[in-house]
Amino acid sequence: MKESKPDVKTGFLMEEILNKYRKQFFLALGGLVLVAVGLLSFLLTSQKEPEIEIISSEEREEKIFVYLEGAIEKPGVYELTAETRLNDLLIRAGGLSALADREWVSQNLNLAQKLTDGVKIYLPFQGEKTKEGEDKSGKININKASSSQLDTLWGIGEKRAADIIKNRPYQSIEELLTKKIIPQNVFEEIKDEITVY
Repeated sequence: MKESKPDVKTGFLMEEILNKYRKQFFLALGGLVLVAVGLLSFLLTSQKEPEIEIISSEEREEKIFVYLEGAIEKPGVYELTAETRLNDLLIRAGGLSALADREWVSQNLNLAQKLTDGVKIYLPFQGEKTKEGEDKSGKININKASSSQLDTLWGIGEKRAADIIKNRPYQSIEELLTKKIIPQNVFEEIKDEITVY
């Protein structure tokens, strides 16, 4: 078999073309590489999905605890959301017992009131004597107490008692601070002796 020799003319022609267009060839090759790198980079970054953090509504809702006792079907401590109303709590607790003083409840409780954390609510039985402005735990209800009852609290004199009465109703005892009725040091002294309902 006869070996074929490379065509000298073809090789020479290729070399001549390469020499003549070398600069353009390398520029075109470099441009293609840049376009390929840019395209690859674009595809990789556009494929990332945005990170989405899903927070359930249960995690966002602030929890509060309310102690309910007295003439109620299911007394106890209830874990609720901060938006819970007194009426919702009474329904959850099975409602008033047959022996509840319904007249006292209708006169003294605001069923539409939002509840606050750590509050204790006592519902009296029929025939049970309750002092106006004072609940069964001995705490003074700042929404109902008389000036003389408020005056028994540390740091509350006639003027502050009148201011407390003038700015009623209160949704929480902390409103004494937000409405600027009493200073922080007085609030710290009396906060365990007062309540709202």
